Amino acid sequence: MKVYRTDEIRNVVLLGHGGSGKTSLVEAMAYVSGATNRMGKVSDSNTISDFDKEEQKRGFSIGTTLVPIEWEKAKINVLDTPGYFDFVGEVEEAVSAADAAVIVVSGKAGVEVGTEKAWELCDKYNLPRMIYVTEMDVDDASFRQIVEDLTEKYGKVIAPHFSPIRENEKLVGYVNIIKNAGRRYTGISQREECEIPDYCMEYVEKYREKLLESVAETSDEFMERYFAGEEFSVEEIRAAMRTEVMEGTIVPVAMGSNIQAQGVANLLSDIVRFFPSPDYRECIGVNRTTNEMFEGHYNFASPKTAYVFKTMVDPFIGKYSFIKVCSGVLKGDDVMYNASSETEEKLGKIYTMCGNKPMEVSEMFAGDIGAIAKLSPNTKTGDTLSTKNNQILYGKTDYSKPYTYMKYVCKNKGDEDKVSQALQKMMAEDVTVKVVNDSENRQTLLYGMGDQHLEVLASKLAARYKCEITLETPKVAFRETIKKKSDVDTKYKKQSGGHGQYGHVKMRFEPSGDLETPYVFEEEVVGGAVPKNYFPAVEKGLQESVLKGPLAGYPVVGVKAVLYDGSYHPVDSSEMAFKTATIQAFKKGVMEAGPVLLEPIASVKVTVPDDYTGDVMGDLNKRRGRVLGMNPVGSGKTVIEADVPMTGLFGYCTVLRSMTGGRGTYEYEFARYEQAPSDVQEAEIAKRAEE
Repeated sequence: MKVYRTDEIRNVVLLGHGGSGKTSLVEAMAYVSGATNRMGKVSDSNTISDFDKEEQKRGFSIGTTLVPIEWEKAKINVLDTPGYFDFVGEVEEAVSAADAAVIVVSGKAGVEVGTEKAWELCDKYNLPRMIYVTEMDVDDASFRQIVEDLTEKYGKVIAPHFSPIRENEKLVGYVNIIKNAGRRYTGISQREECEIPDYCMEYVEKYREKLLESVAETSDEFMERYFAGEEFSVEEIRAAMRTEVMEGTIVPVAMGSNIQAQGVANLLSDIVRFFPSPDYRECIGVNRTTNEMFEGHYNFASPKTAYVFKTMVDPFIGKYSFIKVCSGVLKGDDVMYNASSETEEKLGKIYTMCGNKPMEVSEMFAGDIGAIAKLSPNTKTGDTLSTKNNQILYGKTDYSKPYTYMKYVCKNKGDEDKVSQALQKMMAEDVTVKVVNDSENRQTLLYGMGDQHLEVLASKLAARYKCEITLETPKVAFRETIKKKSDVDTKYKKQSGGHGQYGHVKMRFEPSGDLETPYVFEEEVVGGAVPKNYFPAVEKGLQESVLKGPLAGYPVVGVKAVLYDGSYHPVDSSEMAFKTATIQAFKKGVMEAGPVLLEPIASVKVTVPDDYTGDVMGDLNKRRGRVLGMNPVGSGKTVIEADVPMTGLFGYCTVLRSMTGGRGTYEYEFARYEQAPSDVQEAEIAKRAEE
């Protein structure tokens, strides 16, 4: 592929609900532009984007794919993203590298929750956007309805600049609203002029009026001409639209059919025409040496810098670090410096990726997106590459945090190391995967964005790395404490040939009032009944005892132990004997002091549209949650704050999504321990006794 200058590049991310047609749109783009000579289908598992075995098996995208398209002397770097929310990390990576977005909406399914999430992401990253309605060749597709729904949701920024011509429920052509002219399809990306049918006129006039109104708003001169009834030329309309698209004051709506590759050529031309090249966007980092701001701004004349926005680790083709060149011109044999890990990197070859096929390029101008193979393990997603004399750091992308977790167990004994190494590679590839070793409950936890995400990870481990795991419900870390006081007298006496063992302690146990620390130890021994040199042994006995409580074997917290009396033997007493006596005293003392189980409580924040607050609060109550308050956060959403036992959060992600149609999100953090209700305590004690 030839080298493109910064002003000839367009970096576009495709966003939208799962199943809206993003991957098949990429196929149509590649076919129409001549990048491929046949169109793949998701159902046939032969698309450029979905090259991973898991994607082909499941029939939807799991990772972000880069596909470069050459069109009208420009290079469009298309980033195809997953539509399902479990893979939002991949979407966030793509959005961080894009300069504009095409939100794909299914003509049949209409505006879905994925459309709303895509719009929110564009707002967050301040991306110019365009809407493309697919499946216009399907019987019950309605472009008119989608435009109405979008206008109702987002107001007058929505501006259709194409309108379909349909005959016998089939898409046969379109009206170009800008030119006010009809076109009829004659072949793939070929069309001829035609009259605008009468049945289209009502909406064409409405859309054109809306478009001209927004064009008029770009300048006083245009406004005067508009009111004077003057016509604008096609060039004037397009120039005004470009300005407005880049400012976000207008969102053009186009349409077509991916399967017939209709409307795709228009979309590609619109991307080149209306979307900004990278040098219109800001890109600011920090110079580590001088601590001053570094304005990269995708200027190819500035020192070389690049941001690693994604990592791909494939057992067959190796590791590829996807980069966006933020300034300068990157060449294949450059030696770069990673300021985050303070290591030098020799680049070797530079590629542009087309799905999983690397295509070598000699150099890359600022703003271009490509990949570098086999960088050291020190270079991770979110790192910046620059020169050693000019060490730059760009801000890292803000990724969603995983809250869904399961315990994983290796199916085959001895696979632990293999699984651990494979998961390390998967964590390098997917920033929303986390592995936590929970030593207290002797379990390893796998965190992801949802149940489906974890299921895909397990499936990938088996297919890619040939190691199998099973996902199980994790154990919750309960605690034990006491509610009353007790007084115990314990003697440890053992007589055998030679020296015996003798330790005697009298101890009081009571709640310390501090659930953060396991125990508080005090001694009030008078007259040397227990010599001072045995006090450390008594404390050692307490240290060991609190690790496993007598009630259900959980760690003990909040106990005050007072040694007030005892006795010793001048020959038989030893540290070991006093330690053992203390352990026995602790077991007895705790069981006599009203022992209870404490359960972990999480403080949860659930963000939901206002319509769903009642359902969500009802569900939180079912999970033994206590709702503490509700705070409106604007744009029709409310944050519900609640304290919920950790046991009540299993499977919450799936339930919340199905209850709110995927619109609800939640986050939580551990807050404190609280006494568990008696039925929960009894069930847990019985379960532990079985184990």
